[in-house]
Amino acid sequence: MHSRGALPGNAEIEQAISEHLLLFSGEAHMGLLQRLRKTTLSVMRLLEDFSPRLVGPVLAGTADENSAINLHVFADSSEVVALFLDEKNYACRLYERRLKRRRGRNVRPDIFPGYEFVYEKEPIEATVFPVDGIRQAPISPIDGKPMRRADEKAVLALLPTDR
Repeated sequence: MHSRGALPGNAEIEQAISEHLLLFSGEAHMGLLQRLRKTTLSVMRLLEDFSPRLVGPVLAGTADENSAINLHVFADSSEVVALFLDEKNYACRLYERRLKRRRGRNVRPDIFPGYEFVYEKEPIEATVFPVDGIRQAPISPIDGKPMRRADEKAVLALLPTDR
């Protein structure tokens, strides 16, 4: 493993952010997460044809008021997702995300297209993977393991049961 010296790794930084939010924002942070996760469920239902999976800060619990809801969606081509969003009257902006599919220091990241749009006042980032990309999550930049993904059922389980 590469020595980082005195600098913390991404996993330690994420843990510190989580502890900070819990300590200093407590109830307000939990309310924000609940709102974002409820919006996530609505977006996932909108994008159900693309088997959406939640990833990133909203899933990890480290999201703040400036965080986008990050989704992985799966389609034969990214243009299909763009056309779908256009048909539903969502203005979107194309972006590219570099993600590794395999571990290793010398593994070059693949480039995946994605679309940013706003849903119920929340920023959404939907990164498009090939349909068979649902079987293997890309490598997380946080811990070097396959990225944690949550389907609709798993997101629903994150919400309090007294909905």
